[in-house]
Amino acid sequence: MELYLDTADVTAVKRLSRILPLQGVTTNPSIVAKAGKPLWEVLPALRDALGGNGKLFAQVMAPDAEQMVAEALLLTQRVSGLVVKIPVTSEGLAAIKKLKGMNIPTLGTAVYGAGQGLLSALAGAEYVAPYVNRLDAQGGDGIAMVKELQTLLNLHAPQSKVLAASFRTPRQAMDCLLAGCQSITLPVDVAEQLLDTPAVQAAVEKFDADWRQAFGTTSIS
Repeated sequence: MELYLDTADVTAVKRLSRILPLQGVTTNPSIVAKAGKPLWEVLPALRDALGGNGKLFAQVMAPDAEQMVAEALLLTQRVSGLVVKIPVTSEGLAAIKKLKGMNIPTLGTAVYGAGQGLLSALAGAEYVAPYVNRLDAQGGDGIAMVKELQTLLNLHAPQSKVLAASFRTPRQAMDCLLAGCQSITLPVDVAEQLLDTPAVQAAVEKFDADWRQAFGTTSIS
């Protein structure tokens, strides 16, 4: 599987890339805007934070296919190894088709339905990003949608991967992996929730206390 962080927080990426087996970082316009720095500063800084390796994802802003393709070309020319995020609208699908013919990798984003996601895969998107928690917030069932999407891709577009996104809890991420998703992207706070389990710390402290009581030290030397 592929694990990504969904953030433009360079400090957090440096800290968590030391711990987690990250394949890269995903961003979107809202995430970059929150960082408060130009995209052309953020992307190289994120790559440096990953140790110079890993995939980066950045999204176009244009509303029509022709401009989306132009922005995708600009992104990939200025940042090597970039995957371009394209919203799965009618114009977005047209852009994905054209970019596929140009061998530019894309991710179909803002996916709220399994059929919508399948169309982006059939158009040529390498990744499809269903919005799990955002769909839940609208009264839908994000996990059920991801299961349907994963099944559809397995049957009809096995060359594409679900890159599940928009999580509020680690449980949502785990359910997507159990549904067969090959990749997920986690907000920093959700990644930290996965790492911060009080019961684990309590167990480690108990080991230390028992060892110290028996041997007067916490070292094995």
